[in-house]
Amino acid sequence: MDLTEAQIAKILDDYKKKRERENKYYHEVKKHDEEFKAKNRERAKNHYHNKGKEMKSNQYQDNKEFIKARSLYNYYKKRDKIDTFKEKHEDKYKVLIDKGYEIE
Repeated sequence: MDLTEAQIAKILDDYKKKRERENKYYHEVKKHDEEFKAKNRERAKNHYHNKGKEMKSNQYQDNKEFIKARSLYNYYKKRDKIDTFKEKHEDKYKVLIDKGYEIE
């Protein structure tokens, strides 16, 4: 399917106009509709209870070690004892390096 430049430009322009129209409709009409607000809140609550809670918990468990290491690093950094951190907590220093955390 070969399209000319003019056809491509028209398609993109139409899409842009459609998105602007939808955006304007949402902000001027739909956002203020009480029924829409209630449905949207209910959908958000269901999503959080069905998927979000578990996903956040898994994400926390996956990053728990990194977060603890970062917190400890910041403690030593605040006291200008980064060398001590590197010596005492080599495993936590390695976790920070593996995750790509910028260390001074």
